[in-house]
Amino acid sequence: MAVPKKRTSRSKTKIRRSIWIDKANKTALKAFSLAKSVLTNRSKSFYYSIDRKLPNSSESTSIDEV
Repeated sequence: MAVPKKRTSRSKTKIRRSIWIDKANKTALKAFSLAKSVLTNRSKSFYYSIDRKLPNSSESTSIDEV
Protein backbone atom coordinates (compact mmCIF):
# COMPACT_ATOMS: atom_id res chain seq x y z
CA MET A 1 0.00 0.00 0.00
CA ALA A 2 1.25 3.53 -0.82
CA VAL A 3 2.38 5.56 2.16
CA PRO A 4 2.79 9.36 1.98
CA LYS A 5 6.35 10.60 2.34
CA LYS A 6 7.40 12.65 5.34
CA ARG A 7 7.63 16.36 4.82
CA THR A 8 11.13 17.82 4.42
CA SER A 9 11.96 20.21 7.23
CA ARG A 10 12.18 23.94 6.56
CA SER A 11 15.84 24.09 7.58
CA LYS A 12 16.86 21.27 5.22
CA THR A 13 14.98 22.97 2.38
CA LYS A 14 16.75 26.27 3.08
CA ILE A 15 20.14 24.54 3.23
CA ARG A 16 19.59 22.87 -0.15
CA ARG A 17 18.35 26.12 -1.67
CA SER A 18 21.36 28.09 -0.38
CA ILE A 19 23.73 25.48 -1.83
CA TRP A 20 21.97 25.75 -5.19
CA ILE A 21 22.13 29.56 -5.12
CA ASP A 22 25.81 29.53 -4.09
CA LYS A 23 26.66 27.30 -7.07
CA ALA A 24 24.84 29.68 -9.42
CA ASN A 25 26.61 32.70 -7.92
CA LYS A 26 30.01 31.03 -8.27
CA THR A 27 29.35 30.17 -11.92
CA ALA A 28 28.15 33.71 -12.64
CA LEU A 29 31.25 35.16 -10.98
CA LYS A 30 33.52 32.95 -13.11
CA ALA A 31 31.71 33.99 -16.29
CA PHE A 32 31.96 37.67 -15.36
CA SER A 33 35.64 37.31 -14.55
CA LEU A 34 36.32 35.63 -17.90
CA ALA A 35 34.40 38.37 -19.72
CA LYS A 36 36.45 41.05 -17.99
CA SER A 37 39.73 39.31 -18.84
CA VAL A 38 38.72 38.91 -22.49
CA LEU A 39 37.75 42.58 -22.74
CA THR A 40 41.06 43.71 -21.23
CA ASN A 41 43.06 41.24 -23.40
CA ARG A 42 44.47 39.47 -20.32
CA SER A 43 42.83 36.09 -20.83
CA LYS A 44 45.24 33.17 -20.51
CA SER A 45 42.72 30.33 -20.62
CA PHE A 46 40.41 31.51 -23.40
CA TYR A 47 41.64 31.67 -26.99
CA TYR A 48 39.86 33.74 -29.58
CA SER A 49 40.67 35.41 -32.88
CA ILE A 50 40.72 39.16 -33.11
CA ASP A 51 39.26 40.74 -36.23
CA ARG A 52 40.71 44.24 -36.29
CA LYS A 53 38.65 45.40 -39.30
CA LEU A 54 35.71 47.52 -38.27
CA PRO A 55 32.92 48.19 -40.74
CA ASN A 56 33.07 51.69 -42.18
CA SER A 57 29.80 53.52 -41.54
CA SER A 58 30.10 55.54 -44.79
CA GLU A 59 30.16 52.38 -46.93
CA SER A 60 27.03 50.84 -45.47
CA THR A 61 23.80 51.43 -47.34
CA SER A 62 20.67 52.56 -45.61
CA ILE A 63 17.02 52.39 -46.64
CA ASP A 64 16.99 56.13 -47.48
CA GLU A 65 19.75 55.78 -50.12
CA VAL A 66 18.05 52.98 -52.05
